[in-house]
Amino acid sequence: MPPTARHELPADEKNADLDLKNSQQLFAMVWAELEAEIGRENLRFPKEIMWLGGAPGAGKGTNTPFIMRERGITAPPIVMSSLLDNEEMRALIDRGQLVGDREVVAILLRELLKPEYESGVVVDGFPRTAVQCGVIRMIYQKMMELRREFYDTPIGDLFRRPIFRITVLYASEEVAIERQLQRGREVEAYNRKVRETGQGQEMELRVTDTSLEHARERYRIFREQTFDALQRLRDTFHYHFVDANGSLEEVEYNIIREFHYQSSVELAEDTYDSIRNIPLPTTLTEHARQELVRRLDRYRHRHGAFFARIVTLIEQEIVPVLRRHALAGHAVIRVESPDLDQPNGIDMVIDVLSERGFRPTAICDYQHIPIRVDEETGSIISATRKIWHFEINFKSTRIRRYDE
Repeated sequence: MPPTARHELPADEKNADLDLKNSQQLFAMVWAELEAEIGRENLRFPKEIMWLGGAPGAGKGTNTPFIMRERGITAPPIVMSSLLDNEEMRALIDRGQLVGDREVVAILLRELLKPEYESGVVVDGFPRTAVQCGVIRMIYQKMMELRREFYDTPIGDLFRRPIFRITVLYASEEVAIERQLQRGREVEAYNRKVRETGQGQEMELRVTDTSLEHARERYRIFREQTFDALQRLRDTFHYHFVDANGSLEEVEYNIIREFHYQSSVELAEDTYDSIRNIPLPTTLTEHARQELVRRLDRYRHRHGAFFARIVTLIEQEIVPVLRRHALAGHAVIRVESPDLDQPNGIDMVIDVLSERGFRPTAICDYQHIPIRVDEETGSIISATRKIWHFEINFKSTRIRRYDE
């Protein structure tokens, strides 16, 4: 009989499987120790955790305060390099190498349990390895497990639905290395001034800030280990990729663009299902200009005579008032016309004004005017008038060049 064929797994699948097993073993040990020490009912983690990663020199420290403001996070960030600040681990960091996963995870989990992080926290510098990425998934699974377990208990409100966000500040190798070396030059100059004047305190000068070789090695580790590991979380959690190659203002703009509102991430599933049919502003405005043009063309072709009457109404009733308020850039106009009560009438007015660059809103006011008294019942018989109130804003011009 021919020998049985052996089917070897591809190298990537073997590595992924090994990483998963390592993550499970590591996390199980750390979690068991934590649960025995603190008690399961006291494992209350932050509702929102922003896992912040990035290339060396991408500006994590610089941009963290801005990111926190955008997310409304007030607790101080957890900076992994500060948590791991001891001589043994510092020597590894200075050589551009990584600290052991077990030590990192154990320290981090204990830190996350502090009450000051209850509402949310930014974790700077975790995960950095594929094993640590697996740990993040397991932390989330444990938080959801605890939420289900305690949901109907008196402390159920302390186990909220977790929100995990993965945020990556990305810089190219050239930019990252130059920023590290530039930081080194600035720190050296500052420290010289401190030594010469005796004023101030010297800043930390990392080996990777002065050595091109070490800076390049640090970026290689990021690209081959940290960045590839973070990519594995794209399909699991909300993932923000921020281009950090530009100026501070450009990076802040990219951050704002990434952190738009995501109901499906932040709300409980049943709550989100109740409101998901209400559109987001971005959905309403995404193709608003193209749809406006199509509507105007349709008005002209399908309702030509009526559309012409609406345009005349705008010219006679609305434009004169807009001219009168040209310097204010704001006008409130009352219009009473049977044409506005017809199908598409008010839509035509709003669309025409919008196409011309105005920002109109319209509200209908119903007025009941007494016309006679019913002699038999004594009831007052009223006629109803419909008056449309248009509030229109537009860009005006200043009559003085400088403010007084």
